[in-house]
Amino acid sequence: MKPARSCAPRTGQWPVADWHWEPHPDDLLDNLPPDVRTEVDLLAREITVRDSMVYPDGRDYDGPGPGLQIETRGRLMVSYLTDIRGERVVILQVNWFG
Repeated sequence: MKPARSCAPRTGQWPVADWHWEPHPDDLLDNLPPDVRTEVDLLAREITVRDSMVYPDGRDYDGPGPGLQIETRGRLMVSYLTDIRGERVVILQVNWFG
């Protein structure tokens, strides 16, 4: 039986994107309670990981961006832009319905 392809040894270096997220403006999260900031961080990290997989070319991508997007989780809603060539997610607005 032949082993699965994913079990084969790697034959070279695999590029790893250096994606990150950031709030805009810088003080966007300053007046939020700590538990809400933690929720924003978790959601933003998940969005960032997902977008790094959707746009693996990152800096070399030459197609259109997805535009303004909204993501919700429970009582949290964030509006954000994916800067593909900058390999970042920019959080523009945070709404907490608490």
